Amino acid sequence: MRYFVGKIRLLWVVDMPVQNAEIAAMFDQAAELLEIGGENQFRVRAYRRAARVIEGLPKAAGSLLKSGRDLSELPGIGKDLAGKIADIVKTGHFGLLDTLKRKLPGELGEMAALPGLGPKRIKLLYDKLKVRTLNDLRQAIKTERLRELRGFGPAIEKKLLGALEKPQPARRFKLSVAEAEAEALVGFLRGSGRVVVAGSYRRRRDTVGDLDVLVTAKDGAAVGDSLAKYENVAQVIAHGPTRTTVMLRSGLQVDVRAVPEESYGAALLYFTGSKAHNIALRGLANQHGWKLNEYGLFSGKRRIAGATEEDVYEKLKLAYIVPELREDRGEIAAAQAGKLPRLVKLSDVRGDLHVHSDWTDGTVTIAEMAAAAQARGYEYIALTDHSRRVAMTHGLDPARLARQIREIDRLNEGLKNFTILKGIEVDILRDGSLDLPESSLAKLDIVVAAVHSHFDLPRQAQTERVVRALENRHVSILAHPTGRLIGEREPYDIDMDRVISTARKAGCYLEINAEPDRLDLHDLHARAAKLAGVKLAVSTDAHSVDAYQCMRFGIDQARRAWLTVNDVLNTRPLAELRKLLKRRASVRG
Repeated sequence: MRYFVGKIRLLWVVDMPVQNAEIAAMFDQAAELLEIGGENQFRVRAYRRAARVIEGLPKAAGSLLKSGRDLSELPGIGKDLAGKIADIVKTGHFGLLDTLKRKLPGELGEMAALPGLGPKRIKLLYDKLKVRTLNDLRQAIKTERLRELRGFGPAIEKKLLGALEKPQPARRFKLSVAEAEAEALVGFLRGSGRVVVAGSYRRRRDTVGDLDVLVTAKDGAAVGDSLAKYENVAQVIAHGPTRTTVMLRSGLQVDVRAVPEESYGAALLYFTGSKAHNIALRGLANQHGWKLNEYGLFSGKRRIAGATEEDVYEKLKLAYIVPELREDRGEIAAAQAGKLPRLVKLSDVRGDLHVHSDWTDGTVTIAEMAAAAQARGYEYIALTDHSRRVAMTHGLDPARLARQIREIDRLNEGLKNFTILKGIEVDILRDGSLDLPESSLAKLDIVVAAVHSHFDLPRQAQTERVVRALENRHVSILAHPTGRLIGEREPYDIDMDRVISTARKAGCYLEINAEPDRLDLHDLHARAAKLAGVKLAVSTDAHSVDAYQCMRFGIDQARRAWLTVNDVLNTRPLAELRKLLKRRASVRG
């Protein structure tokens, strides 16, 4: 279940614009509650699919409606769902969700967020043990009544009890959700002065705890007065002459600070962080007898730098360090030595190597996915629909894959300056074998292997499983290598050092999945792969044409991992990409 801020508890007033993430969260929660109530699975899947479509829209649903866009034309959104979206935008409420919440007893909705508890198990707990609340669940575990039910045992008991008893971590938001809030807020404050969002958001971390916003304004109190009137504000926490703190409807806290122009660079540097990076910079300043803080770089009482970040770095005899690298992971020494990498950019990407179509669980045809990619300036995509193991996606068996190969060949004959590579996202089975025969895989340009089941295998078994798959001579790329879903599913227990080592020896590549819920590999593992000599593909896992826009989130993580153009597979022209894929095959013989 994809909760927006844990569970839906939002403060609404008339005409407050609704973010796409809020609509998606409502649809997701409705799907979860419908499934708990035993509703038809087609209806449940329709809401989940619609949630993904809305979440991936390039503009707010409200803006699209104002421009006259018929939302029923979107893939997976019919007249009925389009009407519901319009009602949510207009009223801030989803009537079906409100009804389901009233009907659902106790805290069954909250239970769905616990590990190992899907809708079927929750319904079983309620029907057989009358478990209605989280406290009921605790008591059922402690009295070992859970073991009376089929499918529950000591392992699940231990996992559930641990989740119930551990302190809840500070709330963090996916980068994509924070970005939507940040861009709307910057648009609102524009005119107050120069506006920039700092903090972990500017460093493009995969999750964001809060937003630190700087505004160059002489009258900070007036900026705060304006912010307090912002329609997305649910609560004003503090309001002072230079700083105002608010809580947005989504639960995201925002600190807005007014800073003078002469301190702008120093303040931006300080509030961007990270804390470790700032401490290292202050240490360098101290070596010169200077003092560095959010107001500037000072020699005694004289400000010697601070209007721009570049001035501060130059005065400290450092090359400018981009925000994505400011984590105190060697960037200071690299800047001193003039050896900072020239990081990969979004404009360097020439294609997408993980794309789906309506042959499985995508929303549009292969031709439409190709046309949208070509419109973005890409030279190629790899069409990688699911294999048969993922039955709910109508995965391809050998016969359907053969038909798809013929369809791609036909489409390629009519394309100019663009190529659709024939591929598959093949399931890695529990024992490490692949979901399709080698005779089918041998016909493809690229094979993306992925784990979609048995996430709870012990570390050694999970590692052996993936290693065996990578050693298969047909596998090109390991997709979303740790299986995490941010805020929903922890990475499975796997020895990534061994996976990276195997990929290097086998001539495989690893993926940075740019889907905002995944961003997998994360930056630390991606950098470890780079240092081991393993190249990475930054791919969107796009299931719709709108999802191509998520490539920027993958490039953010690639930059945080110190990746250059040479480290990223899909920055290559097609001819060079084909050579790399052939070289991969020759490495494994």
